[in-house]
Amino acid sequence: MRRSLGLAFAAAILVAGGILYGLVVLLDFKEVDSTAKLDAKALFVLVKISFGVVAGAGALVALVVAYRRQRVDEVAAQREDTRLHTERFSQAVDKLGSDSPAVRLGGVHALAGLADDAPTQDLRQTCIDVLCAYLRLPFSAHPGDLLDPLPDGTSPTEEQREAHQVKEDQYRALREVRHTILRLIGDHYRIPKDTHRSWQGCNLDLTRVTIDGDMNFEGATFSDGTVNFNGATFSDGTVRFNNATFSGGDVRFSGAKFSGGTVQFGDATFSCGTVRFTGATFSGGDVNFDGATFSGGDVYFDGATFSGGDVYFGEATFFGGTVGFGSASFSGGIVNFNSATFSCGIVYFNGASFSGGTVNFYRATFSGGTVRFGSATFSGGDVYFTGAKFSGGTVNFGSSTFSGGTVNFGSSTFFDGDVGFGSSTFSDGTVNFDNAEFSGGRVSFDGATGSIPRLD
Repeated sequence: MRRSLGLAFAAAILVAGGILYGLVVLLDFKEVDSTAKLDAKALFVLVKISFGVVAGAGALVALVVAYRRQRVDEVAAQREDTRLHTERFSQAVDKLGSDSPAVRLGGVHALAGLADDAPTQDLRQTCIDVLCAYLRLPFSAHPGDLLDPLPDGTSPTEEQREAHQVKEDQYRALREVRHTILRLIGDHYRIPKDTHRSWQGCNLDLTRVTIDGDMNFEGATFSDGTVNFNGATFSDGTVRFNNATFSGGDVRFSGAKFSGGTVQFGDATFSCGTVRFTGATFSGGDVNFDGATFSGGDVYFDGATFSGGDVYFGEATFFGGTVGFGSASFSGGIVNFNSATFSCGIVYFNGASFSGGTVNFYRATFSGGTVRFGSATFSGGDVYFTGAKFSGGTVNFGSSTFSGGTVNFGSSTFFDGDVGFGSSTFSDGTVNFDNAEFSGGRVSFDGATGSIPRLD
């Protein structure tokens, strides 16, 4: 800083001297007699101009000093903010480790407040990471009901009843801490991005977390960042993405287990980004995309296992994007595209195995887009296109194997489009076009073998 000030002052002196010298030369240039002496008035004007320049240079130096001082003060203030944040962070984390559920709740709210007021995005992310890490910690299961009578035939003593009640109260209290974190995450993620207290764009690592309470992302915008539920267990509660907008970012449910609860994407808009259920297991619960709009983006259920539970795309609109069930296994449950509209985009079940369950395109409208069941195996289960309308698009069962189950196009209307069973193998099962109406379009069984269905 001293060097800068010295250089600035020296430059000011040189400029002032240069101006004074220039004025004299200018006077000579105007052919003023060089032998003539400057009178006191002219000399005073020149000196005044020179001092004015020096004063300006001094002001410049003052500005430099003020700027440097401001920068030093800002850095000091930021360091102080970071120090205070670190102190409060340590105190909040200590509270999370308390044996008292009430103190833990205080720590949760303290960390959420710290995330809101964090001086940098990295410090905000750190607070969120700690809250997510708490959810990933193992916790004691519900103690269950106290047996009465006990296995030895006696009734529980008063001490046993009190001990059991203490365990149940402790479980419920700690569960409330976890549910509070779930609620706070959803509350902050719904606040518009780049406003105070918004956590949109921050990463959420909820890997292998047990979701047995509600989370609400309703109306949130996912333009960047990652929300990770990989390996999570959904046993109860509802996770809402209703009316959310996916224009980027990544939401992952890969390897998640759905034995209860609901995940809702109703009326959501997908123009970009990805939602993955790859390898997920559905034995119960619901995933709901009813009324969603797909103009881009991807939703993948590849390799998922459906032994129960339901996935709904009722009245969804597909202008683009991809929904994939490649190599998925269906032994139960329902995947429902009732009254969906396909004008573009792709829905594929390539390599999927159907031994039970139902995939339903009841009254769906196809004016474009593609639905693929290539190389799928049907030993049971049902696929319904009952009442569907085909004015374009393609439904392809190429190279599929039918040894059971039903594919039903009953009462469908074909104005255009293609339904193909090329190179498929039929040893059993039913493909039904009862009461279907054909004024256009094409249904082909080119290269198919076995008991090929007839079109009456």
